[in-house]
Amino acid sequence: MFLELSMSDLLKVEKRGHVAIVTFNNPPANTWTPESLNYLKQLVSVLNEDKDNYSLILTSDSDKFFSAGADLNQFNHDDKGLSFEFSAAFGGAFEALANYQGVSIAAITGFAMGGGLEVALSCDVRICEEQAQMALPEAAVGLLPCGLGSQQLSWLIGEGWAKRMILLGERIKAPQAEKIGLVSEVVPTGTALSRALALAEKAENQSPTSVAFCKSLIMAARNGDINSAYAKERELFVKLWDTEDQKEGVSAFIEKRKPQWKNN
Repeated sequence: MFLELSMSDLLKVEKRGHVAIVTFNNPPANTWTPESLNYLKQLVSVLNEDKDNYSLILTSDSDKFFSAGADLNQFNHDDKGLSFEFSAAFGGAFEALANYQGVSIAAITGFAMGGGLEVALSCDVRICEEQAQMALPEAAVGLLPCGLGSQQLSWLIGEGWAKRMILLGERIKAPQAEKIGLVSEVVPTGTALSRALALAEKAENQSPTSVAFCKSLIMAARNGDINSAYAKERELFVKLWDTEDQKEGVSAFIEKRKPQWKNN
């Protein structure tokens, strides 16, 4: 279905079964542009409407750069209007990714800096290759993370490490990233995509409808009080009875067969 969207030269998109693979294609450092950010936002919207799509993988063909974020030449001006447009493009794209209804996986292959790390933070799962390094170095050049990074990082690894990375500019290598929970797994060089595909295959065993509801509940803790989330959990549990996937999942278990999800 995403083939209906006009293609971008900066992001390569491939469909393998129920998985959409998005590969950075802006060498040498795979920096973001307003065009690629807007394309990502549109792509997520299209995937959310595609009942055959269950997961999304973000990766790079380069073992040196996953993404270095923004090209600083884009900020070498005095036009606040342009700065607002670029920050809005970052925020809009990564917020859309965070709200993607399927399972999103960042397969980090090298340096993930600034907006390159922020896009990974907006994914549900992050894995990295052993040579990867991650940082939010914006304050070192008089800027700050504007793609949800200051919020996402704190939620994922805690305020202490978030402050070390953002306020002190610390760069985190792969083993430390796994230790502090920035990534869930470190894999050998050249294997991030294959591992991400294996994780995406696990997502295919889950009801897509249930996954979407579960994601909204997990994220609710960031957006409201815990008591409201408790009530929402019960509400969405009952709402599953309006879906075909609920009936199929239970029937398949009882009948000892693999479920055939309809994503509705």
